[in-house]
Amino acid sequence: MTAADCDVVVLGGGSGGYAAALRAAQLGMSVTLVEQDKVGGTCLHRGCIPTKALAHIADVVDTIGKAAELGIQAALADFDLATARRHQNAIVDRLHHGLQGLISSRGIEVVSGVGHYAGGTGVVVGSRRITGRGLIIATGAQPRGLPGVELGERILTSDSALTHPVVPDNVVILGGGVIGIEFASIWSHLGATVTIVEALPRLVAGEDEWTSTMITRAMTKRGIAVMTSTVVASAIDTGSTVRITLDNDTQLEAEALLVAVGRRPRTSGIGLTEHGIGLDEQGFVRVDAQLRTDVPGVFAVGDIVSGPQLAHRGFQHGVFVAEQLAGNTTRLVPEAHIPRVAYSTPQVASVGFTEKAARQQFSSVRAAVYDLAGNAKSLILGAAGAVKVISADDTVVGIHLVGDRVGELIGEAQLIVSWGAQPEDVADLIHAHPTQNEALGEAHLALAGRALHAPR
Repeated sequence: MTAADCDVVVLGGGSGGYAAALRAAQLGMSVTLVEQDKVGGTCLHRGCIPTKALAHIADVVDTIGKAAELGIQAALADFDLATARRHQNAIVDRLHHGLQGLISSRGIEVVSGVGHYAGGTGVVVGSRRITGRGLIIATGAQPRGLPGVELGERILTSDSALTHPVVPDNVVILGGGVIGIEFASIWSHLGATVTIVEALPRLVAGEDEWTSTMITRAMTKRGIAVMTSTVVASAIDTGSTVRITLDNDTQLEAEALLVAVGRRPRTSGIGLTEHGIGLDEQGFVRVDAQLRTDVPGVFAVGDIVSGPQLAHRGFQHGVFVAEQLAGNTTRLVPEAHIPRVAYSTPQVASVGFTEKAARQQFSSVRAAVYDLAGNAKSLILGAAGAVKVISADDTVVGIHLVGDRVGELIGEAQLIVSWGAQPEDVADLIHAHPTQNEALGEAHLALAGRALHAPR
């Protein structure tokens, strides 16, 4: 048997990969991290961070537009996309520099290049073979394409949308999931006319039906056209516009088309199936409850494992596997307890079961909704929305929020669901006044039959 070059080899330096590398090194193991681009992966360089930075810029533009309502005489003289991009890039560069420093300080070797799985617990990068006592595959995901739609200068993915040289005057977004509603909000704030085309019956179809209704109503109110149960048959770049044909033969014309129909795992062409690692029909790596693949000593983490494609899920996966390789006992947070946030306008945040899923699994299900119109801080901020709490057998199993800034409430919501609190447990807690957190307390008071700031 070939001697190991190090304790742990990590293939991929995104959220799951770098978290695994940092924790393994922290636990005293030698680590080699293979990354073809930059450590930090999609989330840092082409996903979460630059998108949310642009979303904040768009929110500022929207705030300026509403300034007169607050007695402030202000107007947007101009929007400079190049300067906005520099702001985005400065944030990304700062975080990237900090991550590089952390990796260097832990003594982790970083090998730049495209890594291929070579069987056992080894990878090949160029002419070099690297073998570890354990191997963690964390190659992430990439935008999913669509038959009949050829990507190009005006037909964009979420990656290329971040570097598109202009804000389109008129844009069609194919896909009403998280990425779709985030870009719809951004471009709408920046002055574009936006249409969302979604094949499923509702936006953010993985969320509670109540959530879908709330976000659709909000988007429609701000002038975003929403077309659900509609499929794009083809899209052609004419040289000046994109001509889009729908399945009902309706045609749309737009300056740009964003294809936001999800992301596929980056698992093909890197030697996985050739060396015994099984994939499912959609290309995700098959793993057991400990994230072990079919090959002993080889683990898979993050977006290549079927489930919600979230950076913080990948981060948790990486830490979990590193602990296992160190011989420590640990556990994964159940996927239903992983918080989800869409940074649209308004924001969507949730954790736990939807009401429909709860009713399918539990015998006694109750739900209560608290409108942010009764929350003082939300009124001060001009943040419309609501909080929905779901209990099953007198235990809180799901919390769903729609409204500006509600993503900042999801931490407490996760704690409530994860500890299996009863509505009375949260109703008895004190939430500082005036804060948006009070809305969580009020929703639980309502579910406990003790609502104070809600009509009977």
